[in-house]
Amino acid sequence: MKNQQNKTNVSKIFSLNPEFSAIDRRRFLKASIIAAGAGAIPLFNIRGAETTGKEKPIGIGKGIHPGRVVWVYDREVIKWTGPDDGYWWAGNHLREERAIAMMDNAVCQLTGASKVAEAWDKLFRHLNKSRGKGNVGYKQGEKVLIKPNWVGMIYREGHVDLQKCEFIRRHNYMNTAPQLIVALIHQLVSVGVKPSDITVCDTLACVVNDFYEIITKNYSGVTVEDQFGKSGRKKADFSKMPLYWSCRPEGKKQDYVPESYAQAEYLINFANLKSHGGSGVTLCAKNHFGSLVRWPVQPGYYDLHPNCFSTQSGLYRPLVDLTGHNHIGGKTVLYLIDGMFSGLHPRDPLPQKFTMQPFNNNWSCSLFASQDPVAIDSVALDFIKSEQSEWANPARKTGVDDYLHEAALANDPPSKTFYDPNHEKPTQRLASLGVHEHWNNPAEKKYSRNLNEGEGIELISVRLG
Repeated sequence: MKNQQNKTNVSKIFSLNPEFSAIDRRRFLKASIIAAGAGAIPLFNIRGAETTGKEKPIGIGKGIHPGRVVWVYDREVIKWTGPDDGYWWAGNHLREERAIAMMDNAVCQLTGASKVAEAWDKLFRHLNKSRGKGNVGYKQGEKVLIKPNWVGMIYREGHVDLQKCEFIRRHNYMNTAPQLIVALIHQLVSVGVKPSDITVCDTLACVVNDFYEIITKNYSGVTVEDQFGKSGRKKADFSKMPLYWSCRPEGKKQDYVPESYAQAEYLINFANLKSHGGSGVTLCAKNHFGSLVRWPVQPGYYDLHPNCFSTQSGLYRPLVDLTGHNHIGGKTVLYLIDGMFSGLHPRDPLPQKFTMQPFNNNWSCSLFASQDPVAIDSVALDFIKSEQSEWANPARKTGVDDYLHEAALANDPPSKTFYDPNHEKPTQRLASLGVHEHWNNPAEKKYSRNLNEGEGIELISVRLG
């Protein structure tokens, strides 16, 4: 979009931008004008800028538009000044109408669709074709599973009263926002998915009442699944579908995907934008630590931490197996990262502000979307790595993006691992799981496809407000 168009209001954007011209006008205006009082300004990829000698992309981009990642930013979505202002998830601190507008923009810009219903039909059909099921859309009765990152409610860490299902501490931790999950459910229901066919599952969490009530208030049929299954939740359990670690550890108990994963036809990976003291970042790939019914370092099972936290390069990475398993990454129709707040796990009990442009020492107020698990983690890593705040330092240590190299080149990885999490013995190598590269610089935030320089990542930036 030209610079002069960036200054227009929403009405002009509808007429001037073909990707917005036919968007469900009534719904979009309600979400973006009534709630926001301002226009949606798409910051589309501006091509032709000079490069800065960045590395070439590796791997093969995934998605309708291969390697595309959408970043939606709305500073006005959060009206919360900090812990003295209560809890960020309570009241209207996270503004529902603006969250809906962000989610609508994300799926439409990702697919190139003009309406949310069209976007989801494209998403469902693209996944089904990639799985060899043909050019078919969603069918009534098919199960959809949403995997949030609720690490702040992990049952072993003492932050939640396991009997009362209430926070004891860390009420304002950076968990996937229940309001964003509601915005996602709102979309799914609007395109024909029954609430009773939707499950929100984090196998290691004890989901607190406050989050449960926000999600089920208007969608009582939705299943919320956690470690214990108390007070209306469902208890997570193993299926009979095995998951094999490609390092082929000996003498370890067999891992199985959760029963709800095995039954689901579609998964949505809804991670968080966080730095991590051990692995550097915890994004979509590591979100699947909560896709095992057992604890990541549970005695008797393969220990996920050493090869996830290592700063070496060219190392076997279990995150590749989780991303590539047929019933986990293989069923994932959409990757999302909740960037409303950010911070360093597990150190920070409260969100930390972003100092870089355009955040300017404010909450990150962002939502990321992609069909490419490698590309979305690559972009999120660049955001965190480029942040100059002290909390982001672990993202800049060596080896942090090694799992992205392994995933992008899973068919012939630097570690020479035969990645095959679907068979007891190495039988069929995983193909490339996506495309990886780093942006040209933090100011421009451009990748190869933005610069017409190759088949790497394309970052579509959208500002609301």
